[in-house]
Formats: sequence, structure tokens, C-alpha cells
Amino acid sequence: MQVFEDGALRLLRVGPLGPFANNAYIVADRNAGQAILVDMPAEGEKVLAALEGLRLLAIVLTHTHPDHWQSYDLLKGATGAPVLCHPDEAIMPRERMDGHLADGQELQVGSLRVKVIHTPGHTPGSCCFLVGGYLLTGDTLFPGGPGHSRTPQDLQREIASITGKLYTLPDETLVLPGHGDGTTIGQSKREYAVFASRPHPPDLCGDVLWESS
Repeated sequence: MQVFEDGALRLLRVGPLGPFANNAYIVADRNAGQAILVDMPAEGEKVLAALEGLRLLAIVLTHTHPDHWQSYDLLKGATGAPVLCHPDEAIMPRERMDGHLADGQELQVGSLRVKVIHTPGHTPGSCCFLVGGYLLTGDTLFPGGPGHSRTPQDLQREIASITGKLYTLPDETLVLPGHGDGTTIGQSKREYAVFASRPHPPDLCGDVLWESS
């Protein structure tokens, strides 16, 4: 587990979890004792242990690929917290969604505000979450490149989301993805500049790396 602290903010990265080495993130106001959970992958008992002493206000999903909500039954049952995702997500059964997230929406966690950023591409309803200088990107942005895209059109949507919404953030913003280690917006922009300087085949998609694809 990795812990980031800044004033009232206490941000916990719980992971790697399960066969896909997912990360779950707990965004907490340590003064108010309130938190939200971003994604609920396998090994939910480890997430529950990290939530001890906190009042969980909501479980928010970066997207609904099954590895990001594998602990639904355990965590929903243990906490009773509402599960929220963007309405464009169609993979998770509707009866398991308690509400929807909107682009630009701000979630209140004690004195903290967590901004929802809709970033379609990896999936239609993919979202990132910004709190202070930390950006939780799910499978939208990783060190070295974007998340997996199924079609060239999806890749173009993902690039538009990243360059239009994420690369406008300060360079020092820490990017914390749904799998693996983090990077910064500044580092990612430098890598993307290499990608943008070269021509690419029109059918490019899949697992793309900024500096070598």
C-alpha cells in the first residue's frame, strides 16, 4: 500500500490486487473521517482493511471492465455505499449501479472536492478523478501511453480526451493509473510529443506507446 498526504487529504493506493494487478484508491479527508473508493478490484478484503475507521460515502468506478468491480458483492455488502459510474458504461449490469457520474461533477468528501473528468476512449464512459494534485486515471492514461483501444476510432477518442482534458492540468500533477505505477502529466506530455511528431497508420489501435508506436 502507498500513502500520499497533503493537508486534509489522505490518498491510499491499495494494490496490486488480483490477477490483473489492479489498483484501488481510497480518497479520504483524514480530519472528517470520510472517504470515497475509486474502483473495487479483486482481493476486496484488503480494501476493507484499509477503510477501517473511515465512513465510505461512495464507490466510484473509472469504468466497468469486470476487473475494476470484481469485489462488488463483498464491498457493497460490507459498506452499503452507493456505486456510481458514467451513464455511457454498458458492461456492468444496470441493477448494480446506484447512480451516475457527470463530466465536471464535484464529489464532496469532507473538505475535499473530487472532480469527475469524462475521458471516453478506453470505454465510452471512462472517467478520471482529480483531487488536489493527484489524478486517478483508471485505464485511460499510463506511464508511456494510453490505455488499450479496440478500434482506431477509440484510440482517437482516447487521445482527444487525454490531450484536451488531462494535458491541460499542471505538469506536476501526479498520474495514478488503474494498474501499475504512476507518472506525471509533464512526463506524459513529453512522451506524447514524440508520438505526435511522427506519422502513424490509419488502423493504429490496441496497446500504443507514445515513444515507440
